[in-house]
Amino acid sequence: MQLKAVSLFSSAGIGELRLPKNIDVVVANELLQIRANCYKFFFPNTQMICGDIRDDIVKEKVINIANKEKCSFLIATPPCQGLSTLGKNKGQDQYERDRRNFLVFEVFDIINRCNFDYILIENVPKFIKMYFPHEGEYWHLDKILKKLYGERYNIDIRVINAKDYGIAQSRPRAIIKIWKKGLSWPWPIAEKEITLKEAIGKLPSLEPGEDSGIPWHYAKQHNPRAVLAMRHTEPGKSALTNEVFYPKKEDGSRIKGFHNTFKRMVWDQPCPARTTYCGSISSHNNVHPGRLLADGTYSDPRVLSLLETFIVSSIPEKIEFPKGITDGFIRTVIGEAIPPHLMERIVELVGGDICANND
Repeated sequence: MQLKAVSLFSSAGIGELRLPKNIDVVVANELLQIRANCYKFFFPNTQMICGDIRDDIVKEKVINIANKEKCSFLIATPPCQGLSTLGKNKGQDQYERDRRNFLVFEVFDIINRCNFDYILIENVPKFIKMYFPHEGEYWHLDKILKKLYGERYNIDIRVINAKDYGIAQSRPRAIIKIWKKGLSWPWPIAEKEITLKEAIGKLPSLEPGEDSGIPWHYAKQHNPRAVLAMRHTEPGKSALTNEVFYPKKEDGSRIKGFHNTFKRMVWDQPCPARTTYCGSISSHNNVHPGRLLADGTYSDPRVLSLLETFIVSSIPEKIEFPKGITDGFIRTVIGEAIPPHLMERIVELVGGDICANND
């Protein structure tokens, strides 16, 4: 079944890199030009509307193309701002007046003016726990969606983890599936977990600043004091707990932090979630597991290379990016995106056998 699609909050298009061939994204919208350019680099046949979706002109362009092309599928990944708690205060009044904090409502506007058969809204798990102002009250998204669309659409909301669907990364995502009654959209069937060793264990070790010669498999340069601490840190441990070789400031004083900072991963589990800070050796769960060396220290006192990051994020290893794109930009857009194979697993079942696993 061939489906024409709309993509909102498209970023650089990382989450769409492995969409099934029957999904044709004909129009996409992204706010930032550098990300829109990257999206266009990956998907030259898609009409990219770069601009603020709150701008009526931008929104009208997207809606007009969607209706002209008879798009039946919507993919939306709005930012996750909302109200984490209930209650009124001075700051909250201002917060509620700022439409940037409730961009999911812009998605509702487009749903209301188009004729989609299938709608996918994806975000971080806390997105579905937040409160949003609606009809003078504060509601979770599931209640708002059922109020707006429950008569016409099926609505199913779950938090699923990428590690359960063929991706070597523990990355929970909130998935909101909305589809017209009478149609079908099963959930994918879970798979065996892939460990970090299975995913990247064959790649050669790297010292900070070293380039293996394999495309994208080069190591970032790191602060020498942090590198020294990580050389004396075994897999699964944080250097902050080291008695002697702990992370130090320039004056030699001990750096303090959370238990999962300056921490090595472990080989026998999926990779921890890759965040927008996955290039920082001091951020959460970012350091390569390393291998025990003859002198008692551990190899690879560094964050994952881009190639390793691609592999654990289900991004094609031979991917190319536009010229001038930085390491930091690539890591940021990966950290914000749903792993593309997880998107593929969800979307490939659009219109699938209604008797498939829905447990």
